[in-house]
Amino acid sequence: MKIGNSNISQLILCAACMLFALCSPAEAQQAGKLFRIGFLDSSTASGSASLVNAFRQELGKLGWVEGKNVSIEYRFAGQQAERLPDLAAELGALKVDVIVASSPPSAFAAKKATTIPIVISGGDPVGLGLVSSLARPGGNLTGVSSLTPELGTKRLAILKDAVPKLTRVGVLWWSGARTLQENQLKEIRPAALALKLKLDEIETEADAKSLESAFQTAKQRQVNGICTTGNRAFFGERKKIVELAVKYRLPTVYSQREFVDEGGLMSYGADYEDLFRKSAHYVDQILKGAKPGDLPVQQATKFEFIVNLKAAKQIDLAIPARVLERANQVIR
Repeated sequence: MKIGNSNISQLILCAACMLFALCSPAEAQQAGKLFRIGFLDSSTASGSASLVNAFRQELGKLGWVEGKNVSIEYRFAGQQAERLPDLAAELGALKVDVIVASSPPSAFAAKKATTIPIVISGGDPVGLGLVSSLARPGGNLTGVSSLTPELGTKRLAILKDAVPKLTRVGVLWWSGARTLQENQLKEIRPAALALKLKLDEIETEADAKSLESAFQTAKQRQVNGICTTGNRAFFGERKKIVELAVKYRLPTVYSQREFVDEGGLMSYGADYEDLFRKSAHYVDQILKGAKPGDLPVQQATKFEFIVNLKAAKQIDLAIPARVLERANQVIR
């Protein structure tokens, strides 16, 4: 049977219409729209670079290419938590499709400023009241939990084991996020009592002068070691904090392995690059039409205990073999 050109055109048009009809609304929208992601961070661009890269790389694996089908609006508060509300409002005014909040302070600012879907990367969303529950967060926020408060007690126990003569510990906490830090301190205080350790809570801002003063205070109070709370501000200033720990010869345990990468002594905590990769998957689902309140919050599943023997040698600390045996990685 001979088919004319006009009939062929009609068949092609019909087939195209059928294919379009089979596409979900999200897929059809995705094909023709440049989505916008807001990235709200209380730290600095350089300090957060490794986490941002992990997030962007995972987005790429999911098919989201910057400049092609997605753009990212970055807002960094530069360790100044008071700037977060204005930065969150900026992202709201831009009408981004989703906001990635790299920490609880960023999430609180975004949640207060807008009803745009929010994905949090770390912290304790349930304990801080950001979501109703892990299974059904509700509202416009979901994401991943780093189990931050609970991990502080484990870091304290690790420090006790690594420094056998430890009697007095300085807990360094960031003044820019009091609610978040208080949640961690509530866990650490009873743990210190159980370990028969005297606890000195040292408040500091996250700048070079304040951090230097904090370590001076720790030395004056004759602490035998330092345990830092987990927060994005300390993460951004990790190089300076590590330098001060060496300068004042204070054994210090940190919340993330990136501190050890900078020359720090020990770290125990969630793998934050993994958390940011998981955040990319939430963004992917939301851009495809999912509602954040229906997406269960995931808890961290990858934890790392890293020991740096080079750093131990710098402060003449002999870490017991039983501690090294428990480490996921020992840097020699």
